[in-house]
Amino acid sequence: MSELSPVLPVEALPPEWRIRLSSYHFERDEVGQSAAGVFKLVGDGKPDLFVKCEPAGPFGELPDEATRLLWLAGAGIACPNVVAPDVHDGQNWLLLSAIPGRDLSVAPITPQQCIEILATALQLLHAIDIRTCPFDQSLSGRLALAKARMEAGEVDEDDFDEARLDQSAEDLFQLLETQKPDGADLVVTHGDACLPNLLAQDGRFSGFIDCARLGVADRYQDLALAYRSVCDDFGEAWGQAFLDLYGVPQPDRAKLAYYQLLDEFF
Repeated sequence: MSELSPVLPVEALPPEWRIRLSSYHFERDEVGQSAAGVFKLVGDGKPDLFVKCEPAGPFGELPDEATRLLWLAGAGIACPNVVAPDVHDGQNWLLLSAIPGRDLSVAPITPQQCIEILATALQLLHAIDIRTCPFDQSLSGRLALAKARMEAGEVDEDDFDEARLDQSAEDLFQLLETQKPDGADLVVTHGDACLPNLLAQDGRFSGFIDCARLGVADRYQDLALAYRSVCDDFGEAWGQAFLDLYGVPQPDRAKLAYYQLLDEFF
């Protein structure tokens, strides 16, 4: 399959899917912040679906996303239904139901509504008993994966935040090792809680998407990326307002910075 093709030919799909999906129109979709190729499927009188695909390999995330979505739905949190996972022609594939709404970065809502939805959704997720969650996203594991990605050339230094564009991945990883925060406030985290990965409809939260990194981690894994996303879209005052609504009016600024730094590797 051609990389980042704007359309997805039926012939590229796993064989078991081809007849089932032959009447759908495929178009590339940019909702969320998934690193995988994402295509929206629309068919007359049929429910909308999404297909995600990525190269199979040690850094593929779609198998992880499938297992996490199944668990998250079982925990009562709104997210896409897993219709079918597959591996075909060197690619991981995932067929998902659509959930209603638009992502928070483009939804027709005010900044105030946006941060209220974001704070409420994260509070809901973070309130889940961590003993029920089988997915470990603790810092030690994330650092090991960050190092593996760096050594495999999977870290895009051209995509670093502007303040870090003059630094190498090796430079940043050294900072991750020397600035590790003490202790962890463990909750069930989304793992990539940016505005494009939460959807809203009619001014209310309608679901999480791109959940491959969901698991038990420090709550600042989510707060750091959510705060940065709000600041990027609406300004720092709105970022602080989000933290106030969530319940951390005096956040650990070092942890916010640390988990934003860690995100450069993913």
